[in-house]
Amino acid sequence: MIELAIVIINYKTPKLVNDCLTSLLPEIEDMGAKVVVVDNASMDDSVEIIQSWIESNDAKDKVELIASPDNSGFSGGNNTGIQAIEASYYLLLNSDTLVRKGAVSTLLNAAKQDKSAGLVSPRLEWPDGEAQESCFRFHSPISELISSASSGPITKLLKKFNVPYPVSSQQEYYDWTSFACVLVKSKVFSDIGLMDDGYFMYFEDVSFSYHAKQAGWNVLNIPGAHVVHLRGGSSPVKSQTMKRKRLPRYYYESRTRFFYQVYGRSGLLLANLLWTLGAGIAKVRQLVSSNYSSVVVENQWKDIWTNFLNPLRRYTHPSLYK
Repeated sequence: MIELAIVIINYKTPKLVNDCLTSLLPEIEDMGAKVVVVDNASMDDSVEIIQSWIESNDAKDKVELIASPDNSGFSGGNNTGIQAIEASYYLLLNSDTLVRKGAVSTLLNAAKQDKSAGLVSPRLEWPDGEAQESCFRFHSPISELISSASSGPITKLLKKFNVPYPVSSQQEYYDWTSFACVLVKSKVFSDIGLMDDGYFMYFEDVSFSYHAKQAGWNVLNIPGAHVVHLRGGSSPVKSQTMKRKRLPRYYYESRTRFFYQVYGRSGLLLANLLWTLGAGIAKVRQLVSSNYSSVVVENQWKDIWTNFLNPLRRYTHPSLYK
């Protein structure tokens, strides 16, 4: 068993993976760590490009490339990497990240020092150093009202239910953290199992954090560790949201799965109803104010009911979308 394994998922982002490895390898040079890159059936030249980088940078002893025959999403891809190597700690790292100096060792030392912390995350930031929101409260039915209404007074009134926490410079515990970069103790996987591969993408980090906290583990953020997150490397969700375009089906399948698992069918129903109320508030505001723009995207009022009658139904793979 090694002390640290780093898992990176690739889906048609070989240049990002290579840039990530370039920033990462110097940080683990003296750690005896191993990197596992899982190509999630990109069906392009990703494997050849990444393998060529590994060989030309003499990194075969540090980096193992696994070409998965199937695209099993974020959870499934990470599970493949985790199962490929036995380690005391696993660093799950997005392909669209760049590791700043000292970040890995800072996270690892924090995990060793804090016995209660099962998940440890860094400060995520833009290339210019500006911080990103990366620590959160659990989604709830009330947070769905806040989200769809997108109204300052409502957000302020219900702020203790608002999902994102303001960026902090202090080391703190949170409900969940972004899995763009997160260090997980192997004992957490022993306690609650691997990531739920019923999620294709989105909400799997929330779900895993929820079950970890239920098992008694804390989620710790260490702002002294800095990792650049470029965002949106292999998913269109963030760009589609900004353009107010319809989101992929897997986003809503994951949303339904999470609310059902945590709050039951009545909680899922309440979440949908409160989301609809918030969307109605946003619509009225848009009608009376030319300066207001609703965050509700195309067909979202209908898409939130995806899998409502069968919340744990396995996702429809994107390759099967019509």
